[in-house]
Amino acid sequence: MAVKIEAVTKNSHGEKHGIEAGEYLVSINGNEIVDVLDYRFYQINRELNLVIRNQKGESREVTIKKPEYDEIGFEFETYLMDKQRSCRNKCIFCFIDQLPKGMRESLYFKDDDSRLSFLFGNYVTLTNLTEHEISRIIKMHISPINISVHTTNPELRVKMMGNRFAGEALSILNRLAEAGIQLNCQIVACPGINDGKELERTLSDLEKLNVNMTAVVPVGLTDYREGLFPLTPYNEKSAADTLDIVESFGERCVQKYGRRIFYAADELYIKAGREIPPVEFYEDFPALDNGVGLIALLKDELSYAVDDYREDTPNYKEEAAKVKGKVAVACGESVRPFLDDMLNMVREVFENIEINVVSVKNRFFGGGVNVSGLVVGRDLIDTLKNVDIGDRLLIPSVMLRFDGKVFLDDTTLEEVEQKLCVPVLPVNNSGQDLLDAVISSGRSD
Repeated sequence: MAVKIEAVTKNSHGEKHGIEAGEYLVSINGNEIVDVLDYRFYQINRELNLVIRNQKGESREVTIKKPEYDEIGFEFETYLMDKQRSCRNKCIFCFIDQLPKGMRESLYFKDDDSRLSFLFGNYVTLTNLTEHEISRIIKMHISPINISVHTTNPELRVKMMGNRFAGEALSILNRLAEAGIQLNCQIVACPGINDGKELERTLSDLEKLNVNMTAVVPVGLTDYREGLFPLTPYNEKSAADTLDIVESFGERCVQKYGRRIFYAADELYIKAGREIPPVEFYEDFPALDNGVGLIALLKDELSYAVDDYREDTPNYKEEAAKVKGKVAVACGESVRPFLDDMLNMVREVFENIEINVVSVKNRFFGGGVNVSGLVVGRDLIDTLKNVDIGDRLLIPSVMLRFDGKVFLDDTTLEEVEQKLCVPVLPVNNSGQDLLDAVISSGRSD
């Protein structure tokens, strides 16, 4: 097998050694190159022996001596160097199966590619891994790997994931753990399915594997579940019961290992009607991508940003008084009370700027979907079309996909600005960015 070289970077090591676009990379130092992981791993050495095959099928060896970690300079047709692997499971909770019809085709693609776990932090189920890939992970010691576990009960995992091999795949967890690969795990918790005693079993099993962290996330249910497995959304009691289990295991791990390991997503605290833990609870925030600790981190960063403004701005009261205007901040329904409360820190200092936090009801997905990251452009427009927004509208950047200009429903940022007749500013989940965005709209010269 060989990978076609689409382009060779000008003045790169590859170009200097006469390698051309259209040729094929067969191996590096005797290691067959199949995809991006092989290429990135084996090219870091100082001395490389490449086998290159031309378009006539003739092979030659090229020796390259270079500084360690220097790139060879090859470009390939795709980033992965082959096709992205799709999911073979039929999970009872799969969010993609709950999408409405008519969205762009790429949104219906289910990935389950271990390479994306290492490169971009995607979660994989282990059901798609070949023996070659498992051995390669162990040989290269590629770490961490993010794994969607859901349950360590083999029979239940088969049921939840709709794959008869899902239970057997759990054995890979043990092999990776024994090889010292860092494991970051995710559990989508479904009431009455894998919570309660089953959740206790799973957390206990994962603790024995010495996983790096595990995030427990409540199942998300839309209005588009016709013909799918019947699932119940979390209510206040079931969320509280699940939280009790996760926090109990977490506290036990703190006592035994000095770190929490098990965390619940912010959404579980919201559904249970409980306060979000303080920032210290989340240690080094290992599961932000799972919505774990996002609120606590934003509040803490915003507090620091406001304090820094006080300390770094001479006559800050007079300067803050010059900041005038009106700004709206749009978000999902679940986070609105928390966001509004933390923005009181800004209101106390900048008394002449009005901040209106508006929750957007998710009609596009319906059901119990109320997080900011799934708010779409048309719901944003419908909610705010009769609202006095003010100078500009701030939105969490997670509402936008890919290039940062398109919402999940394919509404563009430009279209929202045109419909609402105000600038729309996406803001990262950063306290400093939020403060800057709020007050910049009202700065006076």
